Parts: sequence; C-alpha cells; structure tokens
Amino acid sequence: MTKRKRIANCMIAGVLSLSFIMPTYATDLSDAQQKAQQLEEQKKAAESEKSSLAEQLNTIVADMKKSEEDMTKKESEIEKAEENLVNAKVDEQNQYESMKKRIKYIYENGSSEFLEIMLEAKDMADFLNKAEYATKMSEYDRDMLKKFQKLVKKVEEEEAKLNKEYEELHTLQASLTEKQTEVEKLLTEKASELATIESEMTEVQGLITAAKEAERRRQEAEEAARQKAQQEQHNSGNSGGTAGDSVVSGNGFFTHPCPGMSYQSSYFGEVREGIGDSRPHKGHDYAAAPGTPIYAAAAGKVTTAGYSNSAGYWVVINHGNGLVTKYMHMWQMPYVSTGQTVEKGQNIGGVGTTGQSTGNHLHFQVELNNVPVNPSNYM
Repeated sequence: MTKRKRIANCMIAGVLSLSFIMPTYATDLSDAQQKAQQLEEQKKAAESEKSSLAEQLNTIVADMKKSEEDMTKKESEIEKAEENLVNAKVDEQNQYESMKKRIKYIYENGSSEFLEIMLEAKDMADFLNKAEYATKMSEYDRDMLKKFQKLVKKVEEEEAKLNKEYEELHTLQASLTEKQTEVEKLLTEKASELATIESEMTEVQGLITAAKEAERRRQEAEEAARQKAQQEQHNSGNSGGTAGDSVVSGNGFFTHPCPGMSYQSSYFGEVREGIGDSRPHKGHDYAAAPGTPIYAAAAGKVTTAGYSNSAGYWVVINHGNGLVTKYMHMWQMPYVSTGQTVEKGQNIGGVGTTGQSTGNHLHFQVELNNVPVNPSNYM
C-alpha cells in the first residue's frame, strides 16, 4: 500500500471513529434537554401551588383579623350586659326590700292603724280615695317587682347569648390558627421543593453546556484530523516548509491557506461577543503553532506585504476579477513583497499573533469587489 493511500485510510478511520461519538453525545444532550423541560414544568406547577397557598394564607390571616375584631366587640358587649345585669339585680333587690318594709310595717302595726286611717276620712270620697291608694300601693309594689324580675331574666338571657357567640368566635379563631400553621408548613415545604428543582435545573443546564462543549470539541478534533491528514497527504509529495516553497491541496478554487492548523477557532459571520466585538466576523480564523506555514490560496499579485496596527504582519493578494485574499497576524515580515506574483500554494509567511490578536492564528479573509464573503465558498 502506498503512503498516500495509508494517509487517506487513516483520515477516513479518524473521521469514522469520531462519528461513533455522535450517538452518545446526541443521546446525552437529548436526555439532558428532556430533563430540563420536565424540571421547568415541575417548577411552573410548584410555583402555581405556592401562589395558591399564599392566597389561602392571606385569606386566613384576613379572617383571623376580622374574628379578633368581632371577639373584641363581643367582649365589650358582654361587659355592658354584665353591668346591666348587676344594675337590674340591684333594682330588683331594692324593690324587694321596699315591699318587705311596707309589709313588715303593716304586720307590726296591725290592721287597727289602717282602720284608724280609714276612719279619719272626712267623707266617703276621702275614704274611698284612701282605700284605693292603699290598694294601688300594693299593686305597684307587685308590678315593679315583676318588672325588675323580667328585666333580670332578659339581661341574663342576653348575657348567655353573648357568651355563646364569644365561644363560637373563640373556636373559629382556634380553627383559623390551626389552618394558618398548616398552610405555612405547606408553603415552607413548597419553597424547599422549588429550591431543589432550581438546583437540579442548574445541574442539568451544566450538563447541557458540557455536552455542547464536547460536541464543539469533537467537531474541532474532526476538522483538525481532516486537515492534518490533508497536510500529511500533501507533505508526502512535497518537501515544503521554507519561505517561497509551494503547496497545492484542496478540491476547490482555493487551496487551504493553513493546512497545518490545530483547529478552526472562528468562522465567517460569527459574532464574537466574548472578545467585545459584536460585528459579524469577516473571515475564518485558524489556530496554529507559531511559524506554521501560510500558503497563497490561489495565484495572484501581492498588493500589500507589510505591517498594520490591526492586522499585524499581513499579505493581500489580488486574484483578478475583483477577488482578493487577506492573510493577517503573521509572526514576522511576510516571505513575499508588494508587487510580487505568487503561485497557488506558495508559502507566503508563518502564523503569529501580531496586531490586534488574542493568540497565535491566521485570519484568512476573502473579498469580492471589496465586500467580505465566506471563504468556504471557494475552498
């Protein structure tokens, strides 16, 4: 088997081995996302139940407040009834004592004095008046005593009624207090349940993030393996590596400008907010070790070969028909000069991190009629 075939087989085997990881990743991510959805539904249900319990508690507290107000009012009414009862019993007792005194007086003095009083009447009319007065006095005493007795009974009944109503309010207050304790306990349990759910959601979100990161690394590793196999395939037929050497690879119009990259760190159109840049990326970034060869993507004429504050050491090649490629952040002065004609795959410099760069990489940019376009369309 030739060296070229061995390299191609290795590349296919590497890609296939990486593809076997995908079902596991897909399953893990799918399970995590499904679990996250379940937890979100559980959280919504728990929050709804917690809200309902809070409303119940508010109602109970309001009922307890009203019950307390009613009990205070009832206590005042009972106190007033007790005062009325005391007064009624005093009036009853006073009336009773007055009757006893009059009866005692009549008994002790006998009927003779009563007869004397009657005989002293000046005439028959006076006699009848005195007799009627004596009768009315006796009836008055009886009537007043009955009146006070009825009043005492009425006040006693009212007091008993008020005491019964107070006891009912007291029982209601005890029941509401018991309900309040129960609802507060349920609220505490629901809050604990929500805390557990949120903790699980945080954990699952971490798993989702980890799974996505694993997929990103898998894709990077797959691309790196492909590029490495491509480079090895190229190196099997080329000595390459020194300034001015040429390498041709790839099936598109362009050859890959940095086949020795470690991985592709950024893509065309990507918004890189992590580095404070909200604008769409104008090209592809290829992370690589310092000095890794950079090749002309296609034949053309060098229009720029020098240094820029933003691009660092860089090269611009005009390929005609409005098509231009740019190679930025080289580690030192380019291997070509302005006005020089280069071939497709010619080594024009090495990877670096000069200019506005956060690490060793090649920023490869393609423009058509001065407008950045996706490099992948030409590779």
